[in-house]
Amino acid sequence: MSAYILVQANITDPAKFSRYVQAVTPLVAKFGGIYRIIAGETQLLEGQWQERKVVMHEWPDMQAARRFWASPEYAEVRQLRAGTGEFTVLLIDGCQADKKRD
Repeated sequence: MSAYILVQANITDPAKFSRYVQAVTPLVAKFGGIYRIIAGETQLLEGQWQERKVVMHEWPDMQAARRFWASPEYAEVRQLRAGTGEFTVLLIDGCQADKKRD
């Protein structure tokens, strides 16, 4: 079952953040992740939402996502993100579709 890292970001220094993106993108692939970037027009249907960029990585499982997040390689790359904005990061265990449908 897949796992996901979901990131909400309010980027305040796009130039500096782009260096992080260039470094982290191949690292995500190296650890078995796939970027699922959510972009484009959004429409709030219910509740409150701060206008933020949303990015999702898909991982084979929770362990793969945790290996990436805890790796020394990512710790080094994550330093490039410092001071570039505000980030909320969630690790989400994937869900299986209900196979029983009437």
